[in-house]
Amino acid sequence: MQYKYLGNSGLKISEFIYGNWLTHGSQVENETAMRCVAAALDAGITTFDTADVYANTKAESVLGEALKGQRRESLEILTKVYWPTGPG
Repeated sequence: MQYKYLGNSGLKISEFIYGNWLTHGSQVENETAMRCVAAALDAGITTFDTADVYANTKAESVLGEALKGQRRESLEILTKVYWPTGPG
């Protein structure tokens, strides 16, 4: 895996970013999602993209569970907030 600096911030991120937009928490079983995240980590991906609105907050929860036990200092988790989430 190659890594690049994010702009001039000094933050180095993996060239490939794992996103869990439509999959985690809705279209893919959690166990499969866990294996996908593990494969991404094995490939050297350290940067993960998610948002609170993905699968009505479930995608963030699944990603968090999949990353449990990883060294937080070694990962970049990009998230966004915009649309309202939750019941109603």
